[in-house]
Amino acid sequence: MNNSIYVAKLGKAVGLQGHLRLFMDTDFPNQFKTGAVFTTNKSIELVVKDYNIDRELIRFENYLDMDSAKKLTNSELFTTIEATKELCNLGENEFFWFDLVACEVYENGLLLGKVKDLHRFPLNDYLEVTTSQELVAKDLPKTFLIPHIFDTFILSVDINTKRIEVKDSFDILENS
Repeated sequence: MNNSIYVAKLGKAVGLQGHLRLFMDTDFPNQFKTGAVFTTNKSIELVVKDYNIDRELIRFENYLDMDSAKKLTNSELFTTIEATKELCNLGENEFFWFDLVACEVYENGLLLGKVKDLHRFPLNDYLEVTTSQELVAKDLPKTFLIPHIFDTFILSVDINTKRIEVKDSFDILENS
């Protein structure tokens, strides 16, 4: 499994001191603290010098002027699974998407399938599930989406056993 997680994209340089616009794709802005290390899609390792959360501006060590910072424009920032788990605190019934992928999805003891991906939509996140072969053999769709809403569809998640218990999701599968 690839250990890199995409967390942000760098925009244009702002001002003369090497600040860059930061377009985050994460729920955890606190991971951009001073000293945090990220890798770009060009394999450049960057260490955060400072981050202004209100203005969405970031600056990196060794890129402290506009000309050097411009070289980083449009770079994508990646972190590791270990750093994410260390720096990002989860609340109750919150999980990292990479922990949900590959979990088996069960409803009333029936294996519906395995989580393939997570999709983010404005109102809710959805689990994309690859339907089990037994159910595909019964002419059910090969994939379907389950809203990631606790108590409504998701009953429990056990990351250690890679098992998610759901309800009312077989109906979604049948009607997909």
